[in-house]
Amino acid sequence: MWGDAGTRAGASNARRRRLVAVLTLTVVVAAGLAGCGNQNEGRKLDKPSPNQTTTTTATDQSTNQGAAVGTGNGVTVTTKPAAMTLASSAFADNATIPKDFTCRGGDKSPPLQWTGVPAGTKEIAVVVRDVSIGGFVHWVITGMDPTLGGIAEGTPPSGSVQANNAIGRPGYAGPCPPSGTHHYEFRVYALSQPSGVTAGQANARTATKVEQAPRLNTALLTGLASAG
Repeated sequence: MWGDAGTRAGASNARRRRLVAVLTLTVVVAAGLAGCGNQNEGRKLDKPSPNQTTTTTATDQSTNQGAAVGTGNGVTVTTKPAAMTLASSAFADNATIPKDFTCRGGDKSPPLQWTGVPAGTKEIAVVVRDVSIGGFVHWVITGMDPTLGGIAEGTPPSGSVQANNAIGRPGYAGPCPPSGTHHYEFRVYALSQPSGVTAGQANARTATKVEQAPRLNTALLTGLASAG
């Protein structure tokens, strides 16, 4: 009996020792896992490895910067028309009109040249006034072709129409100031509709008719003339 009891007691002790060993191992493993989970607490995170990195490509905002306006990208631009200019090979702007183009010389109309006539122009007209004495009309010439580009010295273009000047005769009347220095404005008009001026019409009415007619552009040249 005692022998059998001793055997049972030995077996029981062996089971207890195995249980203690298992429990001890379980505690050690649990402690190790807990330690691994907290190893980066309070520290700066390590740089992720390449296979953990997501690359985001930023949209390039500079692709269209500095591109010329109207070259694409759905941009529609309306540009201003070129400036219309009026000049004469006989005198510069705000300079003296040569005697040959005044009443004291040949009384011829000076040569005129213009540029920048807008598309859609139906007729070119020129009006000359002495603005020093209330706009005395020296010349009204209309009906000129938009492609003409100018008037030759003393030669009205073919097909043009000249109204009466303030002296009462058709065509050009050269500057003839009685005293001092007067300013003469030569104005060219790019009309969007025909002026309707006819030859021999009274100067005041025709000059105003041209000046108030629908136009696309105009240009000015000023000349000076003195008495004596």
